[in-house]
Parts: sequence; structure tokens; C-alpha cells
Amino acid sequence: MWRYMGRKLGFYGLTFVIAVTINWMIPRFMPGDPVRSMLNRASISDPEALERMTTYYNEVFGLDTPLHQQYFAFWAGLFRGDLGVSVWLYPEPVTDIILRHVPYTLGLLIPAIVLSWIVGNHFGAFAARGKVLDNTLLPVGYVLTATPYMWMALLLLWALGVMGGFFPTAGGYGFALTPSWSWPFFLNLVTHWFLPFLSMFIVGLGGWAIGMRNMIIYELEADYSNYLQALGAPRRLIRRYAFRNAMLPQITGLAVQLGTIIAGALLTEIVFTYPGLGTLILRSLNNNDLFLLQGIFLFVVIGVLIANFIIDIIYVLVDPRTRVQMTGGSS
Repeated sequence: MWRYMGRKLGFYGLTFVIAVTINWMIPRFMPGDPVRSMLNRASISDPEALERMTTYYNEVFGLDTPLHQQYFAFWAGLFRGDLGVSVWLYPEPVTDIILRHVPYTLGLLIPAIVLSWIVGNHFGAFAARGKVLDNTLLPVGYVLTATPYMWMALLLLWALGVMGGFFPTAGGYGFALTPSWSWPFFLNLVTHWFLPFLSMFIVGLGGWAIGMRNMIIYELEADYSNYLQALGAPRRLIRRYAFRNAMLPQITGLAVQLGTIIAGALLTEIVFTYPGLGTLILRSLNNNDLFLLQGIFLFVVIGVLIANFIIDIIYVLVDPRTRVQMTGGSS
């Protein structure tokens, strides 16, 4: 078990280094000058003053040094927890800005992923038992699976927000409210959270239901199911075994789809102007803030790697055959 975890940590460590390197490269090779963009917003008309300030801020942000020095300086700052200073919101640290927005993204992602996975798997397993429900669930599931996150977000925004007026259409809470630990603020927070959550939940639900439905049918036709049926085992027991075996590919599928789900969440936040990392990415792009961009991407990379590592460990704990192989036994 420990040897397996060591190998996995080594693999994720190498992946982390490569991802951070790519993360560092992408903003620096984007077109535009972030310092010049910041100074242009200040409307400085004197060319000499503009040139002096450009030189000063390039030194402040370390952009006047060669790229390899910037790269090593980035790693040194990363180990200190220093991701630099935002160009757009200068002189606020990038870490502080990101930490203000991370709770909104996590509060949207975690419930949507967990609930859609659980409910979708149970719906799929239930649909595989009856032809009527299966004929209903199958086409609906395929439609939901093919639906882009952004399109579902726009549809719910128009139907339940603009036309129905049941939920607010933008922001994380009412613009007239001040964040506080009170029930009125919490309820207002939930009403703004619901539509982004619902759009992600609905899209995810269809994919997990279709996957589980197919796996249950496959498991019920497997040799062990026919053998148990021939022995006179109760149908409920056979279905229980089939459900447990079908869960293993679904756990793997969760790890594989995690990056797509997170990308969908970021796009959903942009549609609803939800104050998470997705909206922050859009504003960073508009303001050419490469330090903030690479900080956001770094948080996303670390989150995906940690989540995948946790899913790997859960898979080992759930599947006894994996533990037998790790201890040198035969399956």
C-alpha cells in the first residue's frame, strides 16, 4: 500500500512540475504588455513619465530579467507561498485575491459533483431494472450528456431568472448586502448559488446515469450473475453485487472527467457573473494580468491533482483486488 502511494506521489509530483511549467509559460507568451496595459488605464499623457513608470513596474514585477531567471524566481516564490502581485489590482497580492474567490468555486463544484455522481448512479442503476424507465431515461440522459455547461447555464438563466424571475441572474449575493454571518445573508447567498449549481448538476446527472445504466446491464449479464442466478440467489443480492462492481468504472470516470467538470464550472460562473475563479479568469484576461492568471491556473492544477490522488486512494480501498495485487497476491 505504501509503495503504491509512493509511486503515485512520484507520478503526481512529475505531473505537477510539468503543469506548473506550462502554467508559467502560457501567460508570458500571450500577446500584450501587462505593465503597459495597467499604465494605459491610468491615462498618463507624458511619454517620458510613461517610460519611467514602465521601467519601474517591470523591475517591480521582475519582467526586466531573462525568462530563465523569471522561471526560477517563480518556483522560489511558489515554495514561499508568494504568487506575486496583481497587475490589475496592484499592489494586492495574487494569493489574497484568489483566496477571496476560491470559496465560491468550491461551494459550487463540490455539491454539484458529489450530488450529480450519487444521484446519477442510483438513477442509472434503477433504470436498468425496468424497460419503461430505461426507455425514458436513456434519451434524456443522452441529451443532457451532450449539453454544454454554458448552454445549460444560459437556458436556466433565461427560463428561471429572466422570464420566471424566481432567482437572481448575477453575482454571488445581493449588491445592496454586506457579507455577514446572518440568516438573511445566507439565504440570499443560496438563491444566487442555486442556478449555477442546478445547471452543473443537471448536465452531470445525465452522464453518470447513462454510464451506470450500461454498466449494470453488463454486470447482470456477466458469468458470475448467471451463476448466482442458477444457484437460486435472491435477485436483490445479484443486483447488489452488480451495483458494487459497476461502481468501480464510475469512480475511474470521475477522475477522468474532473478536468472537464471544472472547466464547465468556470464557464458557468462566467455566465452568471458568479464571483468564483471563472469570473476572475475572465477579468484577468481582460486586464492582461499574467500574474493573477498563472496563480488561478496553479490553484486549479493543484485542486485537480489532489482530487485525482484522493480518488485513486478511494479506488484502492473500494476494490479488494487492487489491494491483493499490491501485497503480491493473485486476484
